[in-house]
Amino acid sequence: MMDRRSAGGARGFVVSATGAGDDALASEREPVASLRLPPTHAAGMPLNVVFCLDSINVGGTEMNAVRVAERLDPARFRLSVVCFRANGALRPRFDAAGIPVYEFPVRSLYGASMIREGMRFAAFLRRERIDIVHAHDRYANVFGAVFARLAGTRCIITSKRWGSISRLHAVGNRLAYVLSNRVLGNSTRVGESLVSEDGVTPAKVVVIPNFVDDALFNEADPAWLARMREELSLRDGAPIVGTVANLRVIKDHRSLIRAVALLRDRFPSLVLVMMGAGDQQAALEALGTELGVGSMLRFAGVRPNLPNLNRLFDVSVLCSLSEGFPNTLVEAMAAERPVVATRVGGIVDAVEEERNGLLVPVGSPQALATALERLLGDPELRRRFGQEGRAMARSRFTAAAILPALGDLYERLCGTK
Repeated sequence: MMDRRSAGGARGFVVSATGAGDDALASEREPVASLRLPPTHAAGMPLNVVFCLDSINVGGTEMNAVRVAERLDPARFRLSVVCFRANGALRPRFDAAGIPVYEFPVRSLYGASMIREGMRFAAFLRRERIDIVHAHDRYANVFGAVFARLAGTRCIITSKRWGSISRLHAVGNRLAYVLSNRVLGNSTRVGESLVSEDGVTPAKVVVIPNFVDDALFNEADPAWLARMREELSLRDGAPIVGTVANLRVIKDHRSLIRAVALLRDRFPSLVLVMMGAGDQQAALEALGTELGVGSMLRFAGVRPNLPNLNRLFDVSVLCSLSEGFPNTLVEAMAAERPVVATRVGGIVDAVEEERNGLLVPVGSPQALATALERLLGDPELRRRFGQEGRAMARSRFTAAAILPALGDLYERLCGTK
């Protein structure tokens, strides 16, 4: 683990990135005394931890949560999951790991169901003698922090993993941060935004990045590649640009489709593969038709992330208007693919300009097209960026590099380490 505190500014928080060490959370030692567990927690017993999530469907936050859950040492932590909707694509993974999932069906953070389910949740926390509530996303932050504090839970951790949100939800999350003992950011820039935008005291902020499954570094099975290429009508030798992102306005697929239109004459066989689903698909299909590139687009829907979907692409793209720290870019790096991404949020903590990819301004199809043209026209540059990205992901964004910091944080907050 690395402890990096700069002189002044928003960087006065703890950055935990490469393992668990005594120095990294040195700043935590003073506050820990007031957080020590009550005598009801037997010495040597695992800490009771609850993950609080909006849902357990496939998404960056949810994927990170299930990866952590599968790897937490059961001798140190007894984990449960609480969510608003207990049926989702990731439920089998929690079940296979023997992690119980409890549903508290909140329909609105500002309605009767919030109070009703929140009181049930508070009773659950007291009954199960939960030591730590760790909320992972914007709605769970509010629900988890408010009712964990009401229940008297000693250790409350909230998270920030996104860029912009509505003003109403921002207010709710600021309240959640006030009620928390620590707030986790999943990249340095996200941690800085907690201080500069959300008013969180720097001493409360801890940065622990997302990590990816080790299997995402594996070479793809040739039979799988052939099957996917046939299913998506990807011709041999055709340049393939791909993105793995839900089809939502914030991901700005429109700019990417416009960039493809600008590249049509230079790369007439180019194909854009869009992995994901969302309410923008019909509008994006219509835009492709309008621009005359409908035949160059592939809407591939939601797919399992193993094998690594980025293996299908020559270049991986993420052109979000706002972003936290996206798993999809680290997955692209693990697949040894160069990336083109917008210069927003935590993206700049994953993509280093001219080392593993290229950064472009938000909402600029021309800049996207220029970056893609450069990479598609230079196989050696793609190879170099891909190799650098893979090495960076190996050293910074694996379970071995990241997970010890989280367990260390849990135990220090509870005074058991």
